[in-house]
Amino acid sequence: MGCAKILAALRRCKRLEDGDSSTPLSRCLGLLDLTALGVGSTLGLGVYVLAGAVAKTVAGPAVTLSFLVAAIASAFAGLCYAEFAARVPKAGSAYVYSYVSVGEFIAFTIGWNLILEYVIGTASVAKGMANYIDSLFNNTMAETMTELVPINVSFLATYPDFFAFTLVLLITILLCVGVKESTKLNNVFTALNMATVVIVVIAGAIKCDPANWRINVKDIPEEYRDKAGEGGFMPWGVAGVMAGAAKCFFGFVGFDCVATTGEEAKNPKRDIPLSIVFSLVVIFVSYFTIATVLTMMWPYYLQDADAPFPYVFTQTGMPVIMWIVTVGAVFALCTSLLGAMFPLPRVLYAMGSDGVLFRPLCAINARTKTPLLATLLSGLFSAIMAAIFNLNQLIDMMSIGTLLAYTIVATSVLILRYEEDNQLMMNGIKAVPETAFSVVKQTFNLLGLKHPTSLSYDIAKWTIGLLFLVAFTTCALMRWSGSAAAAGCAGALLALLLVVLCRQPRASVRHLTFKVPLVPLVPYLSVCMNVYLMMQLDYQTWVRFTIWLVIGYMIYFIYGIRNSSLREREIVTEKTNGKIEKEKQVVTKF
Repeated sequence: MGCAKILAALRRCKRLEDGDSSTPLSRCLGLLDLTALGVGSTLGLGVYVLAGAVAKTVAGPAVTLSFLVAAIASAFAGLCYAEFAARVPKAGSAYVYSYVSVGEFIAFTIGWNLILEYVIGTASVAKGMANYIDSLFNNTMAETMTELVPINVSFLATYPDFFAFTLVLLITILLCVGVKESTKLNNVFTALNMATVVIVVIAGAIKCDPANWRINVKDIPEEYRDKAGEGGFMPWGVAGVMAGAAKCFFGFVGFDCVATTGEEAKNPKRDIPLSIVFSLVVIFVSYFTIATVLTMMWPYYLQDADAPFPYVFTQTGMPVIMWIVTVGAVFALCTSLLGAMFPLPRVLYAMGSDGVLFRPLCAINARTKTPLLATLLSGLFSAIMAAIFNLNQLIDMMSIGTLLAYTIVATSVLILRYEEDNQLMMNGIKAVPETAFSVVKQTFNLLGLKHPTSLSYDIAKWTIGLLFLVAFTTCALMRWSGSAAAAGCAGALLALLLVVLCRQPRASVRHLTFKVPLVPLVPYLSVCMNVYLMMQLDYQTWVRFTIWLVIGYMIYFIYGIRNSSLREREIVTEKTNGKIEKEKQVVTKF
């Protein structure tokens, strides 16, 4: 393949009209199933741990505001996912969305990152569940296995965790049996988890004391005062609230697994957008009420960061509720494990169907209507990682993959909203000639265009591209530069780019069952927030992320770019056009 063909291949996109509702997968998931999947995969052990940890170390009682800010940031991403689910009811989530709007190369990048995210997510939840259950029995399993089969490698676990390995395999077998059966079990576990949250909130409300939100720093004992901030509702000020929001944001990660069910939902264009919105509402209400009760029950500086609720209920004389929380956490971990594992085979199936990954991955079992090989490989890979790896340093890699996927989806929404209107020429509306003067005028739409044209679309694309560069620069200056003036100038440029986008005409989307409101503001803010959170990750995460990308790109350029379904379609089109041209030449001779 020549350079020109390679560049064209990297930019080739799926067409929206190419998709249809037919699928070899089983369409059996309703709105309740999808909402339970989103809630269960997101509302894991973090609901019992995250509020206490953030309140004690970062935000104090204002952790409630941290959850509110994180919920708003997650809602921006969730709305973008919801619109694409209405546009493209296909399996594959952000991978398919970016394939439609941005191009094959970016789509492969996102799909490859999603594989990493879900593998690590599954392995980490399994590891956490194994450790949590083992801790209830005084860490007997860990101590025994460390003595019998120690692993003396710095970046691996101290012992092979066969319990975590078994947990992942059990979930894998459940997913292989069928989607309907696995979602029924997930619905039960999610209901039990939500019941536990309700019990905790009601029981905790009995012991609430609003005075714990107004603690004067002078009333804090001397031994705690150094780590208690300034006391009151916001001990560390607005900076503490925002730092807490960055941590709380990852408590909302997981709802995007609903977007991978595009070919298994009964009515994907309606139910997936609704389930995403409902999931985020339920998750926010759960986190907010839990955080409120926890910080009112017990002073923030006395919280136990590792197990806040068992500790607080023990201190307040409610041991029965403490055990209910302990059991509820196990159910929460079960739903998180299923939710983390569920999307991975769907992403592999979508990439295998498109030919950018190995074709056998898209094979569907005739009886269970599931991607059996993709599910088995996903489970085996995740189980091995859960058994032998120390996952503490890999958790951030899951975060960077998620944030990048959120960013690309928000960008895709922007691109499609400014896409050139192909109906203009059919309606007799002529495009504006592209001259230097017309480009300058159209930058702020002084031409008064009402519908997208090639000129306005090009300006929008360049503006979106600049958004990435300026957003990264601004966030880097905010983190590493002490110059407020430089960060302010970069922020002003971001605002100017937003004005330019606001002035460009947008395509009509009346046919969609759900669409993002306030475009371009919502996806624009989503991109900026996601970039900011990515810049908070350490350099080691970026190094590991780069290595993973290099491995993926080797697979793509050796196999995927040549075996892509779009490539095969191009070859067929070229052959057909060649035959037509030869027939024309023959007719011309005669």
